[in-house]
Amino acid sequence: MTTAPATPGTATASTGSRRRWLRIFAHQEALLAILIGLILIAVVIAVPDFWHVQTLFNILRASMVDLVFALGVLLVIIAGGIDVSFLAVGIFAAYLTVKVTPMEGGLAMAIWPFLLALLIGGVLGLINAAVVISAKVPTLIATLATSAIFMGFLFAVVGGNIINTLPAPLRLLGQVNLVTAPGAVRGTTRLSVLALLVLAVCLLVWAFLRWTVPGRSVFAIGGDAEAAARAAVPVARTRMMVFIIAGALAGLAGIIHVTLTGRADPTTFLGRELDVIAAVVLGGAAITGGKGSVRGTFLGVVLISLIQSSLVPLGVPSIWQRAAVGVLLLVGVVMQTLAARSTPVRPILDPVRPDSEAKVA
Repeated sequence: MTTAPATPGTATASTGSRRRWLRIFAHQEALLAILIGLILIAVVIAVPDFWHVQTLFNILRASMVDLVFALGVLLVIIAGGIDVSFLAVGIFAAYLTVKVTPMEGGLAMAIWPFLLALLIGGVLGLINAAVVISAKVPTLIATLATSAIFMGFLFAVVGGNIINTLPAPLRLLGQVNLVTAPGAVRGTTRLSVLALLVLAVCLLVWAFLRWTVPGRSVFAIGGDAEAAARAAVPVARTRMMVFIIAGALAGLAGIIHVTLTGRADPTTFLGRELDVIAAVVLGGAAITGGKGSVRGTFLGVVLISLIQSSLVPLGVPSIWQRAAVGVLLLVGVVMQTLAARSTPVRPILDPVRPDSEAKVA
């Protein structure tokens, strides 16, 4: 028995169809936006009362802290590393800030705890950079070790008790709302004014990556560190800058969380690394470095928050939230693999096509 060979026309059509599907997977941000829309439609059909301004505020509040954490993780991943110490840095900076901030003061004094948390986070990020660069240790192992050291120092030296009464400036800031609206059942629902701070941070990180030479250098060292060094990019200095900024962002996320919740708990972030890293990868950040965007990270964080908020109304036990996030992380990695296959590699000796020159121009 013999098999008839495929005709050239059939093979060409099959290849073209496959490439079209691969190009669809390459637009990861668009797929995320579509997925968010489909989940919203499915939940609203199943639970008509789900979509309310209170639900929107709940998702935004849940996304604020994770988004600031995710922006720091995004920078490290673009630079070619994986940081798992950001939650330890965040709670360390926030808890120590609350401990040393005077209990009395007005609303205007709230700027000082925020600046202090940024500073502490930046210093802890500098320690991460020193370990990674000087000892030439992989970022995953280095930050795993420093995370344990930071948490051990926090519990042993700074303190491990929950602080239920914050300094007055942070308490006052936590009561300032950007929008107040009627609740779904009774009372009111609020969106904190700190949402504006998170928006400003997103715009700053976006502008840094898109418009500044150090920001473009982060992509360069993540894509190919050796080639970047040959192009006179200061690789070690850029990596140090990335870890310092990531640490400062983690400190900021920690103090925002403490201000919103009204308490400082050293164990508050335990086990949440997966949510943040999954959001960044789902947003299109290449786990191998050199690629990522603030817009994709925002969509990834919103998707994770939406899924966590919608499972319980749909009757799915909350214990399945972790499994759902893990599945999403796998989906994100698979999508990246498929997207990479859609980008053909052209041998350097091949002539450049005229349409390629037009696209570059």
